[in-house]
Amino acid sequence: MEPIELKHPLLEHKLSILRNKKTGTKEFRELISEVTLFLCYEVMKDAKLHEVEVETPIKKMKAQMIDENNYIFVPILRAGTGMIDGIVKMIPNAKIGHIGLYRDEETVKPVRYYYKMPSGIESKEIIIIDPMLATGGSGIDAITLLKEDGAKNIKFLSIIAAPEGLKKMQEVHPDVQIYCAAIDEGLNEASYIVPGLGDAGDRIFGTK
Repeated sequence: MEPIELKHPLLEHKLSILRNKKTGTKEFRELISEVTLFLCYEVMKDAKLHEVEVETPIKKMKAQMIDENNYIFVPILRAGTGMIDGIVKMIPNAKIGHIGLYRDEETVKPVRYYYKMPSGIESKEIIIIDPMLATGGSGIDAITLLKEDGAKNIKFLSIIAAPEGLKKMQEVHPDVQIYCAAIDEGLNEASYIVPGLGDAGDRIFGTK
């Protein structure tokens, strides 16, 4: 599947502030949440609805609702947790799983250290969230873990993606639809996205 890159003037505006190295921790966190709202809106556009009866102040009526329990959002620790606030604003009853991966600075490969999922992932829609899709290593590893655990319907949601990571992920997991707010130029020698926005985890948590 070809990656879906969102295009919207408001999104472009917010991404520009997000990328700016002068943007402080508080504003950066808020922007991550706001951009995630846009992405969540897009990833949920094909969500199935079921009919319910509601009573307005005027009369009873048939209305359409999403089964929020059918969705599990899985942040890749630690940067992915910065996107959870935006997700739960849109889908407050969604289940949240966690996958802990970090990048080995020498091999640039992901190392696993934590994995915890809600029950029933084999019958639910799984949306992995991570602000940066750089080499694709962490995303590929997360998807592989979930598939081994029985997940069949997986999507991947990131804010900034590199062509190298997108290509690699599509090769290994062609069945996973990828959503992003921007596809950047590529990776530098340290495997950081260019122009990117720096280290998303450090900027979210103020650790640098």
